[in-house]
Amino acid sequence: MGRQRREFSPEYKDEAVKLVINTGRPVAVVARELGIGEQALGRWVNLFKSRQEAAEGPLSETERAELTRLRKENSELKMDRAFLKKASLFFAQEASDTNEKRSR
Repeated sequence: MGRQRREFSPEYKDEAVKLVINTGRPVAVVARELGIGEQALGRWVNLFKSRQEAAEGPLSETERAELTRLRKENSELKMDRAFLKKASLFFAQEASDTNEKRSR
């Protein structure tokens, strides 16, 4: 009779992969600690890394357009903020000058 094949939940696999990646320990050591096959854990780690690389791929046209729009909006907001900062300083100075004149 052969061995019963075990199945692992996606959450369990993710936690096992995180142990390998976050701690920097070898796959063999983590697999031995968890009592799972070294090849299985190695496969899970490779799948995780390939998914991460695919997610960081080049931007699509819509993402690129949104990035351009957000950069422009960010620039405009920085200019507005700088203007408002100067205006608040101006009005604060004006208010303090007015208060000095009143106190005389």
